[in-house]
Amino acid sequence: MEGGEAASLLGERSLGRVAEFKTYRRRWFLLAAVCLLNCSNAMLWLTFAPVADKTAAYFHISLETVNWLSIVYLLISIPFGLVATWVLDSVGLRCAVILSAWLNMMGSITRMFSVLKFLSLGSRSYWYLFIGQCLCALAQPLIIFSPTKLAALWFPDHQRATANMIASMANPLGILIANLLSPALVPEGKHIPLMLGVYAVPAVTACALATLGIHEKVPPTPPSASAANSNSQPFFTGLKMLLRNKPYIILAVCFGGGIGMFTCFSALLEQILCEKGYSNASRFRHQAIMLAITSSLFGFFGFAIYPIAMELAVECSYPVGEGTSTGLIFVASQVEGVILMILLQALTVRVSEDPFSTCALDQDGALDWTTPVLVLAGLCSAMACCYVIFFHTDYKRLHAETIGGDLVKAEDTATADVPES
Repeated sequence: MEGGEAASLLGERSLGRVAEFKTYRRRWFLLAAVCLLNCSNAMLWLTFAPVADKTAAYFHISLETVNWLSIVYLLISIPFGLVATWVLDSVGLRCAVILSAWLNMMGSITRMFSVLKFLSLGSRSYWYLFIGQCLCALAQPLIIFSPTKLAALWFPDHQRATANMIASMANPLGILIANLLSPALVPEGKHIPLMLGVYAVPAVTACALATLGIHEKVPPTPPSASAANSNSQPFFTGLKMLLRNKPYIILAVCFGGGIGMFTCFSALLEQILCEKGYSNASRFRHQAIMLAITSSLFGFFGFAIYPIAMELAVECSYPVGEGTSTGLIFVASQVEGVILMILLQALTVRVSEDPFSTCALDQDGALDWTTPVLVLAGLCSAMACCYVIFFHTDYKRLHAETIGGDLVKAEDTATADVPES
């Protein structure tokens, strides 16, 4: 082989190597659509929690019945979470996102039927509300599991953690918006219909973006080595591998417990505080600074660990599919959340004639949440200690990419050393 021919062959191989990975600008549109959908779903989940007392008064139901509008998310996502992991890893990201978008939109619209006066639903109005929440709950696992899959398939390795962080943080952002927006929209129970209409707007917008804007389940050319060699294990094989993976089990129990605690805290916060004299208009009673600091720290560190834990779940379980590894943790968190919701409500003590209570419904006495909150704090500390002491793992995906990079360099070196003929 002549020297010029060898150089030409080397150049062609190098160009092929450069073209092996490619990023597309439309990945940012996909990220925006997933973010809006994730945020909308979280807003729909906690629509009623910040105004639980006013919701109960408007629909003539008990606070326990209102709590079921949040608990239903946990119950449905446990069985459907396994289905969602299969959809993501077997059918694809596009199908998962579009399906979740339509479920989310239909749920938000169904909830509005409960407040349409011309239907004269009477006591049946609550069931339209409940069915709408169920549809939104079906959408939750599909969209919650999507960020890691989206980051792995569409973003290069140096942007993967950032993309996962942005998409994942859209969910707690929705929780924050719901906690601020619901009390602002519902100073009185008669404003409940307005609140339902406002919350339907992001859901409809997200559905339109996902349906009209997402056309491919994977990019034509992968953005990274791990995406190029994305041969995930079959679904049930992956589940078996996860259940035998000790670091993953520890992460699932500890981080899943953290999500479950955050779920309980978010859903029950208004009921916990109103008994102590705190209202939706922030009427602090002697503890303004301490309450603000502790709640801020809880949210700041709780939100920050979410995308990190999702990435860590993928790293310690590779080559199990991203949907399966993150999905099983979410299912574990929902199981723990249901247990905690039932346990914490069982530990409350009814206090009659509390002069400081701002709860709208306290005819039978307000509920004292002191013991449940202390139990929640103790469990949070115990799980944090368990994670720090027992969790140790290798970064398997990064290791696989490093090996792949070394092989590429070795091949390039061998090609460069081809002797002239």
